[in-house]
Amino acid sequence: MSDLEKKRLLDLSPEDLQELVVSLGEKPYRGEQLAVWLFRRGTERWASMTDISVASRDKLAAIADLGPILTPLEIAVASDGTRKILWSAPDQAKIESVLIPERDHLTLCISTQVGCQLKCRFCRTGEMGFARDLSQGEILGQILGVKKLLTPREKLTNIVFMGMGEPGLALEPVMGTLAILTSPRYLALSGRHISLSTAGVIPALKKLGESGLDFGLTISLGAPTDELRDKIMPINRQYPLKDLKKALAAYPLRKGRRITIAYILLKNVNDSPAEALALSHYVTGLKTKINLIPFNPWPGAPFERPSDVTINNFWRILYDKRHTVMIRWSKGGEIAGACGQLAGEKNLKNL
Repeated sequence: MSDLEKKRLLDLSPEDLQELVVSLGEKPYRGEQLAVWLFRRGTERWASMTDISVASRDKLAAIADLGPILTPLEIAVASDGTRKILWSAPDQAKIESVLIPERDHLTLCISTQVGCQLKCRFCRTGEMGFARDLSQGEILGQILGVKKLLTPREKLTNIVFMGMGEPGLALEPVMGTLAILTSPRYLALSGRHISLSTAGVIPALKKLGESGLDFGLTISLGAPTDELRDKIMPINRQYPLKDLKKALAAYPLRKGRRITIAYILLKNVNDSPAEALALSHYVTGLKTKINLIPFNPWPGAPFERPSDVTINNFWRILYDKRHTVMIRWSKGGEIAGACGQLAGEKNLKNL
């Protein structure tokens, strides 16, 4: 069997792994052993699986690819410590992840698609067009691959699905990844340390809400009126704000949780006091917190970043209306690793 015909184990769920080992004449518990080696320990060598017999490993190796699926091509490092990793997939597709240093931990921003079909005008990824969804193994591979790049003192505790692509349109591999991330048997991350950002794919919100998976939900809003959102986020024509708000009101939040509203501030587009008041009106009645994100420029972008005065005035209006609101100053801008700048390209000058 050629390598191209082999099953990629990181693409399989724990249940699929159990079915696989049983099909080879093994006991079902071998599937759980295999899952622990793959997902918790991130092993890339059959010989490391010391609690699985050599004969069993040989049978698996004959039909399955242990990985890794992604190959790191480049790591660009910003002066603030942010690292952007460029990965190559087996079909030579390029994606990016961003490792962001926080005060006492690291947050990894991961991608879910090669490109994006939504074409939000403030996001460089949308300029790439869309190629395909990432598989579960390619999404997980970003996390497992980055963990191998860390020093013993570095701790990866937070994962945000905010990189290239729309997670709500890659739902099957995204949900599979979330299940492994939060399982106490595997990566065991708290749902409070995971955030999934969507532009508002309403059918996906329904499925995610019904899934029982534990994670924080972020909505990329961009504008508080249909007229403006239609212009900068074409998805609004399919899922307008009224329908989106209804879906958010129905979304089952865990105790103490809120939906995060991410609002990209664009100079002279959506940053006026009138838009701040309209945003306040829109989120009233919802359990939300608001993250204001000043636009991060990229070559050929049709927008500019507002002034600090405008940004702070916008924040003040929302604060005075008693909303929980903060300004998120992005990191990694000098290596095109900030929010909205990812494009799966080489940055040799930054290495």
